[in-house]
Amino acid sequence: MVEMRILFLGTSAAVPTATRGLSSAVIIRGGELLIFDTGEGMQQNFIRSGLGINKKLKIFITHMHADHCLGALGLLQTLSLLGRETPVEIFGPPRFAEFMKTNVNILSFGLIFEVRISSIRSEGVVVKERDYSVSCCEAHHIFPTYAFCLSEHERAGIFDIDETKRLGIPEGSLYKKLQSGEDITYDGKRILSTWVTGPKRPGRKVGFSSDTRPTDRLRKFFQNCDLLVFDSTYSHEQWQKAKDRLHSTATEAAILAQAAGVKKLLLTHFSARYADTAQLVKEAKAFHNNVEAAQDMRFVEIPYPDI
Repeated sequence: MVEMRILFLGTSAAVPTATRGLSSAVIIRGGELLIFDTGEGMQQNFIRSGLGINKKLKIFITHMHADHCLGALGLLQTLSLLGRETPVEIFGPPRFAEFMKTNVNILSFGLIFEVRISSIRSEGVVVKERDYSVSCCEAHHIFPTYAFCLSEHERAGIFDIDETKRLGIPEGSLYKKLQSGEDITYDGKRILSTWVTGPKRPGRKVGFSSDTRPTDRLRKFFQNCDLLVFDSTYSHEQWQKAKDRLHSTATEAAILAQAAGVKKLLLTHFSARYADTAQLVKEAKAFHNNVEAAQDMRFVEIPYPDI
C-alpha cells in the first residue's frame, strides 16, 4: 500500500488573507510530490511543511491567472538556492512555458536542476506512471483552464499466504511475483497468481478543480472520485457574482459532487470576504453529506476505497 495525503499550501481566491495563502495544494503519494497550482508566495508554506526539497516533483498549472501560477518562479528559485539537484516536471497551458522563459531571463536567476515543461493542448492523459495516471479536462473560466484527476491503477488482490504455503512455495521472491499478479513455475509446476490472490482492488481517484463554473463535462470527469477539491469562491447568496466571474458557489460544488458520486468534497479557493467558512460548509452539506473546508497547512488523508 502507498500512503497518500493532500496538504493545502493556500486556499484563498485572488487575494491572500492573514490566514490563507493563494491557491496551491500538494498530494504526497509515497515519496513523490504532485503540486496543483502555485499561487504567489506558496513556497513559504512549502518550506514550512517539511516535505523535503529533493523528492520527485511534478507541478500542474490549471491556468494563467497570477494567483494560480506566479508562485512557480519563487518555488523554483527557492529550491535552487536550497540545493535541489533532481529535475522538476511542470505541466500547464501553452503560455506557461513562455511565461517561465521570459521571467527567468528578465530576473537572471539560474537553476541548478533541470526543469521540464510540457504544454497541455487538449484533454486527456497528461502523465502516465507505472501505477497511476493524471488526466485533464477543460474547465469553464475566463482563460483556458484545466481540471485534473489523479487515478491509481488497480491493485493486486489480497494474497492468500496459507494457500501459497499449502502449495509448497517457499517465501521470498516467488511470493512477490505472485502478489504482483505474475504466474510462476516452481518445482516443475505452473502456479497461477489467481490461485493465491483475490480479485483486483480499485485504486484511489482524486480530483482537483481550479476556477470554474460547474459543468456536465466536469461532473463526468470527476465521476466516483474518492476525494474532490473544488472551487467554492462564493456562498449561494453571491450566486450571480459567481456566474458573472465564472466561479462556483459552495452549493454548486456540492451539487456537482453529489451528482458525480464523489465520496468526499473539500471546498477551497475562498473569497477574502469569508473569514469563517462555516456557512459555506453548511450550505454544501445540504446537498452532500461529506464536506469539509480546506485549510492552509492542513493534511487530509486519502485512504484506499476498500479500507
